[in-house]
Amino acid sequence: MRPMPQTQLAFDHAPIGLAILEDRIIRQCNLRFAETFGDGATAPDPSRFAGVPLARFYPSIEEYRRIGEQGLCAMRKTGRYSDQRVMRRDGGALFWCRVRGQSVTPDAPFSCGVWSFADLSDERPMVDLTTREREVAILTCRGLTSKEIGHELGLSYRTIEVYRARLLDKFGARKLAELVAKLSGMPL
Repeated sequence: MRPMPQTQLAFDHAPIGLAILEDRIIRQCNLRFAETFGDGATAPDPSRFAGVPLARFYPSIEEYRRIGEQGLCAMRKTGRYSDQRVMRRDGGALFWCRVRGQSVTPDAPFSCGVWSFADLSDERPMVDLTTREREVAILTCRGLTSKEIGHELGLSYRTIEVYRARLLDKFGARKLAELVAKLSGMPL
């Protein structure tokens, strides 16, 4: 057996999920990515993800589009993007994931990039949320006020307050600061 080049060894066995994306399609990924996004019933096989659109791992096509727009806007400015979001495994289970990307084609940020995916399931368990509740939760964690969230989502601030009240209830939080701590996985 021929020894593997060190760069390939580092990519394949990195302790975090890595993927090379071209136009948001997986061209290559590592073992940890295959473990993270696999169905858990079969052995992780990175080759079975090659050519798969990243959209497959989002809770909805709307979230795929919305997050794509946000990411593209940020990457046009800096070439980088990062967030924490809900993603979907092959078997359909949803989980929180930290996503970071670096474009290698600054003039066309999504043409080619290296992305990392960290499963946050241990720190941030899933709570059954609607798509809108998830959007409000994410924007709340970014520090936006109810008015700012309402403006971004095209809703009144009073509607956002209703969603925040639901989130407080679902997460068993008494105050907004406690909710943000629970949403972000910070110890209380």
